[in-house]
Amino acid sequence: MNDMAWHNPTDDEIRRLLASAENIAVVGCSPNPERSSHRIAAFLIDRGYRVFPVHPKAKEILGRPVYASLAEIPAHIDIVDVFRRAEFTPPIAAEAAAIGAGALWLQQGIVSEEAWRIGTAAGMVCVMDRCIAVMHSLLMRAS
Repeated sequence: MNDMAWHNPTDDEIRRLLASAENIAVVGCSPNPERSSHRIAAFLIDRGYRVFPVHPKAKEILGRPVYASLAEIPAHIDIVDVFRRAEFTPPIAAEAAAIGAGALWLQQGIVSEEAWRIGTAAGMVCVMDRCIAVMHSLLMRAS
């Protein structure tokens, strides 16, 4: 395959994405406050985003209802922030594409060229191997 190798958007593109986003689905959001997915969901809530936790069993995380899948969320999702191992991300990318999400964000340490291809083919902005909280802190400081 001669597909273009994956690449992350520029800092300016990520800044625009974070500035325009309102609704963020956090896939793999843990009910455990010690887990990074829980802490980052709290960070995003504190920054004014509407966070939709996605977890197969939990009922409520951070005072918000939890959804078993992206398809169950009753709002347009601007960013699908993923806390799952790389091998689980292509079906999540396909589900994000199916709901018309604006962006697929794989957290730091997660890279899946297949998920990237699915996401970009669907017109989504795709970010991989980056922490959304770190990027927000770096790029969204008041100027």
